Amino acid sequence: MSEALTLDLHTVSLFLLRWIHFLAGIVWIGALYFFNLVNGPFAKTMDAETKKKVVPQLMPRALWWFRWGAMVTILSGYAYILWKIFIATDAGLYGTGGLFNSTWGKWITMGAGLGTIMWFNVWFIIWPIQKKLITGTKTGQPPAQAEALTKRAFFTSRINTYLSVPLLFSMGAASHYPVFNTPTVLAALLGGFGIAWFFIEKVSGKAGANFS
Repeated sequence: MSEALTLDLHTVSLFLLRWIHFLAGIVWIGALYFFNLVNGPFAKTMDAETKKKVVPQLMPRALWWFRWGAMVTILSGYAYILWKIFIATDAGLYGTGGLFNSTWGKWITMGAGLGTIMWFNVWFIIWPIQKKLITGTKTGQPPAQAEALTKRAFFTSRINTYLSVPLLFSMGAASHYPVFNTPTVLAALLGGFGIAWFFIEKVSGKAGANFS
């Protein structure tokens, strides 16, 4: 009975962690796409006075969901991995079904690596810069090197958008694509970058611009 109860606890715990991970990931990546595909093109249409009214009201709210979505996604994702390989099983890193010794584990490792880079970009580059820029817009006193800060935040957000597509591929592939090799990884990366480029450069500035 205790063994069955332990198995049930592991199953429920892993399911809940995965569910939280999915939910938080939708919030995070959804906000990322909002910034890059919707808000970016829209911001170009605003004059200084409009930005002064809109930015201090919109951006703090959007960035709150953005950064905490990223945090919960990362924490729940790592908790899921550690629970799966060290608590629910003894697979570990190199055992049967282990993180570095299974197709599942290799795809998850790739996704976790990309996600960690993106999380770092959110918390240590984008958010600190946006705090300065939002304050500058609100007070009418831009921070020192405002243009350089804006470009850095923009570039970092673009990097995250490009990384997000192969990230999502790798997470799906962990459960649904039983092959992990160099050609597949390159296809996921290059194909993902291509999809991101298409939506950013060819679609975002036009999609929904004229309501019909």
